[in-house]
Amino acid sequence: PEAGLLGLRKGLGVFANLRPVTVHEDLVDASTLKAEVVSGVDLLILRELTGGLYFGTPKERRQGEHGLEVVDTLFYTQAEMERILRLGFETARKRRGHLTSVDKANVLESSRVWRETAESLAADYPDVTLQHVLVDNAAMQLIRTPKQFDVVVTENLFGDILSDEAAMLTGSIGLLPSASLGPGGIGLYEPVHGSAPDIAGKGIANPLATLLSVALMYRYSFNLHEEASRIEQAVHSVLAQGWRTADLAIAGQSVLSTEEMGQRVRDAVKRGGQ
Repeated sequence: PEAGLLGLRKGLGVFANLRPVTVHEDLVDASTLKAEVVSGVDLLILRELTGGLYFGTPKERRQGEHGLEVVDTLFYTQAEMERILRLGFETARKRRGHLTSVDKANVLESSRVWRETAESLAADYPDVTLQHVLVDNAAMQLIRTPKQFDVVVTENLFGDILSDEAAMLTGSIGLLPSASLGPGGIGLYEPVHGSAPDIAGKGIANPLATLLSVALMYRYSFNLHEEASRIEQAVHSVLAQGWRTADLAIAGQSVLSTEEMGQRVRDAVKRGGQ
């Protein structure tokens, strides 16, 4: 499935993966982190999708003088870097004006060019504060003080790892939507958790990330901002009323099935998001 998804992204030309991470106040106790750490978290991870180790060539196993050798290639053009970094600046400008660029510039040449490119673009965005953070430090800071982050932009592999780590701030990966965007409104929308075949047909999957992905589709591909907000407000409303799927419930809370949770959100949408 992963190979098919990579091919789909490449074929559609989607180059930017947006993963919003918002901690709902009614769910701060669902996170394994302290409430004071996660309360108020509202960040967005922007991941480059079409370059880096996942697509670089050569990619092979081969026999060498000392036995099996394995090669993966980290390849980027500066144009690919500039494209995602510029989107990072534009996105930060529409939010709280802070952009964190994550790299490994102390070791990787690709990261050094990434950082240089970010610095050159910063002059075009004087209203956005640019911060550089090494990826290992970013992984620590995401758990230690996540509220410091607004927009985080990074390359493919780093973004893949950090966005899954950030999922645990919310208490469940079942709450995180994602949008993969390309030129001209093309988009690929999916929950971060994937298809979860191990729980298929059991009625216990959390549908909220899928529904929130639909909201992202309305916003970014169709420019239906009011409709997107209505879905998001409906999810907030249902959670505020105490409805939970199994992955979110704590002792004493009743548990809804996948279908029941979907029906609650549908009804809230019909009420205008309430």
